[in-house]
Amino acid sequence: MPNYDTHVLSGIASYPIAVAVAGVLSAVGVPFKLTTMALILGYAVYVLGSDLPDMDHPDALIHRGTKPLVAVAVGSAVFIRIYSYINISSQNWINLTLTWGIAAAVAFASWYVFTAIMPKHRGIVHSLLFALIYGGTVFALVHIGIKISYEESLFVGFAAFSGYTLHLILDRDMALI
Repeated sequence: MPNYDTHVLSGIASYPIAVAVAGVLSAVGVPFKLTTMALILGYAVYVLGSDLPDMDHPDALIHRGTKPLVAVAVGSAVFIRIYSYINISSQNWINLTLTWGIAAAVAFASWYVFTAIMPKHRGIVHSLLFALIYGGTVFALVHIGIKISYEESLFVGFAAFSGYTLHLILDRDMALI
């Protein structure tokens, strides 16, 4: 089976093929908009997707790299959600410290939950269903979060799906679910 370098370098090298496929699809009516921003974001999520299915393997670099990002995202989300409710002192730094303490405790716990909820290696995460979930999530994040156009976001989601699918093709492990 291919290793980390093979997956990522394949993603880096094959992105022009994904752009060409998107160009052909847009010529037949798929509403992709291939702006510079969409192409750059697409490249990032395509290459990330080219190794992302291995996040279910605890020894994989992508698993070890994703785990701290998830913990920080969870902790930050908790901070944002609870900050307005924490008011034990008139000195704001005390409220901030307590809020970050709670957020850090939840982030710490999420570190272990991340590994615990990961399915077995080459299970559901190695599937076209998860490729669709990744592409759809990326589409939503860039369309709603970054607020780029629907057509640009559609291309970025397509690029994410395509990079993830590349990994499955390289592993010769194309489960439908």
